[in-house]
Amino acid sequence: MPGPSTELVQQLYRTPPDRFVAARDAAVADARRSGDPSTARQLAQLRRPTVAAWLVNLLAIRRPELVADLVELADELRTAQRELRGPRLRELSAQRRAVVGALVAEVRKLAAAEPDAPPAGRLPLAEVEATLNAAFSDAEVAEQVRAGRLLRAASYAGFGEVPRPQLRLVTGDDEEPEEERPARRPGAQRARPEPATRADRATPGTDRAASRKDRAAGRAEQAERAAQRAARAERARQRRALERELALAQADQKRVEAELTEATGQERDGVAVLDGIEAELAELERRRAVAEQDLSRAKLARRAAERAVTVARRRAGEVEGAIEALAAEEGDADGGAGAAD
Repeated sequence: MPGPSTELVQQLYRTPPDRFVAARDAAVADARRSGDPSTARQLAQLRRPTVAAWLVNLLAIRRPELVADLVELADELRTAQRELRGPRLRELSAQRRAVVGALVAEVRKLAAAEPDAPPAGRLPLAEVEATLNAAFSDAEVAEQVRAGRLLRAASYAGFGEVPRPQLRLVTGDDEEPEEERPARRPGAQRARPEPATRADRATPGTDRAASRKDRAAGRAEQAERAAQRAARAERARQRRALERELALAQADQKRVEAELTEATGQERDGVAVLDGIEAELAELERRRAVAEQDLSRAKLARRAAERAVTVARRRAGEVEGAIEALAAEEGDADGGAGAAD
């Protein structure tokens, strides 16, 4: 059975938990429409992770190289504990704390980049840290973390691999566990004299200790290189993010500068139009004042003409009356003269 692809499963497990079920059901429906009931059944069996598990899965999917370094360091820690190497355990424990702190910080950054992630104040980072610490103690948890398919947060009280390893007595020529040796009689240790060939028997053990020390030094060097690679990768990621932000800021600057230039030109054109209108208004006001003066003079001339017409009409009436009176007198005078004749 081919089953669902790794890319599809990773896509589902990097989906925020509140949208996981809908995304899974959509993938199941797609598989059924494609005529692949086996894949549909396997997809339907996928369970929604908790928010803390989703954050750890997101780290494993987005930054697999960091999780690989964690798994490698966890293997070294478990090996050092089984061999009861105190100084190496202290060194690796300090590396574990630094790695876990860096991974929790990276989880916070990845969550901030997810649009549907919970707010920063509500991220269960304590559960994430507990899960990463558990991965150092439990190889199965480490494998689930590496695969990016964790369903819930894990925790482990204390430090060490479960179950705790059997104690054993390491000597130069004998590496078998203490419980496999024949039981000693009481007092046998006191009765046994110190071997005369201790230096000879210590030589193989010394070689093995030197070999283990070399391997530990190599692993420490690998861990240091991994930490350096992670730091370089983080700085490169931050530089790329800042460069993208700078490009966006410069694009916004060019856009608003173009808008400012356009707005300035429109303002200048508006001022010119307003100045022209105000000049036209001033000219109209001047012409209005002149017209009002001409109208006032015309009114005065009309009134004077009306008075002159009135005077002329009255004078004409008076003259006509005088003429009529004169004519009447002449007529009376002509009638008296005729009667006298």
